[in-house]
Amino acid sequence: MQVILRTAVAQPPAQVMAGFTRALFEALAPPFPRLRVLRFDGCRTGDHVDIELNTLVKRLRWTSLIVDDGQLPDGTQFFVDEGQLLPPPLRYWRHRHLIEPGPNGTSIIVDNLEYRTASPLLDALLYPAMWAQFAWRKPIYRHWFQ
Repeated sequence: MQVILRTAVAQPPAQVMAGFTRALFEALAPPFPRLRVLRFDGCRTGDHVDIELNTLVKRLRWTSLIVDDGQLPDGTQFFVDEGQLLPPPLRYWRHRHLIEPGPNGTSIIVDNLEYRTASPLLDALLYPAMWAQFAWRKPIYRHWFQ
């Protein structure tokens, strides 16, 4: 299942890319499940991000690896994280972060994520929650990159 959200921000792509720090990552966390960052190396190829999700019933680990980063010919900055250890019911996670050039020195942040569980039906049932978790980021991005 794929979820794509686009957010216009006031800063240029290189500045936005440089702003993808641990502090931003923590600011982007939704209110539930609670998230604790165990490791945040950064957003470059080979970096690791490890978190613990507190669902109030159980603590779940999530480990991602940055598998690619760079700049496209049109000036788009990007990095891609792939889940290595995922909480149930997820079995696959790939999140492409694109920072596209916008008009007059602005940017468009694109969250392009793909996820899978064991069932296409469950994938579809999770879609509203996945969409909401990333829609939550839009006002945070706008504030952070004003």
